Amino acid sequence: MKAIGIVARPDLAQATVVRDLAVWLQERGASVWIEERTADLVDGALPASVRRAAGSEVARAADALVVLGGDGTLLAASRLLQKPTPVLGVNFGSLGFLTEVTLDELYPTLATVLDGTYRSEERRLLHAVLRRRGADHAAADVLNDVVVTKASLARIIELDVSVDGVFVSAFRADGLIVSSPTGSTAYNLAAGGPILHPALGAVVLTPISPHMLTNRPLVIRDDAVVEVRLRATREGDVHVSFDGQGSVPLESDDVVTVTRSPRTLRLVKTPDRDYFEVLRTKLKWGGPAS
Repeated sequence: MKAIGIVARPDLAQATVVRDLAVWLQERGASVWIEERTADLVDGALPASVRRAAGSEVARAADALVVLGGDGTLLAASRLLQKPTPVLGVNFGSLGFLTEVTLDELYPTLATVLDGTYRSEERRLLHAVLRRRGADHAAADVLNDVVVTKASLARIIELDVSVDGVFVSAFRADGLIVSSPTGSTAYNLAAGGPILHPALGAVVLTPISPHMLTNRPLVIRDDAVVEVRLRATREGDVHVSFDGQGSVPLESDDVVTVTRSPRTLRLVKTPDRDYFEVLRTKLKWGGPAS
């Protein structure tokens, strides 16, 4: 790996980590690209040869990307990538299902990235398109989920859901989550949906606080075409969000279509931790019998 990009959460308290990381990388012969807001955290303390650039430029130039923050920071960084760049997420947030590497593990794991011996997982993305009056109005690739939800003071909304053109159900609820396996431990889990192993070729549809107790999460294959049509609503009552990174207000009869994206995200893993250990650690599950 010749070029390493660094992106950090804007309010990272341990800002000296950015400077120390840049110095460590340069000492090992790597060129360092730092996103502008990240560089501002340690302005004046970076080596002169470090390149500051906009996030999109850092993503284009980097052979690997180090993300310092929580899962939200990694989700934002993933939207910048247009190629299968290895991403090493270092947890400075709370749960950190995506940013699972600890600060103590940063340098040993990054050393495997530099020498090409790193472990990684390919995470599938979903592609969402909002269509309004027959035309594309908004689109995004998401790592976690696409969420159609009501405004805080709005009434229950009504959504017609189809899969591959076949009607599934009319949901009366606070909203609907269309989640990837990676996103199954995010909003989907909080809404009562199942945890999906990240290697599964699946998508889960989870109603949010459904009016009918018989409405339950539904797991389908990930090459299906999901359509969510909004019935009559008042302006501003309902929004669609993409990975929680931004939302678009919906109008009556808007259709949100979700399919599998051709893109994937390559997440760098620590050498000795598996997915189930991550679940046990993050969700406080019991350990093996001694």
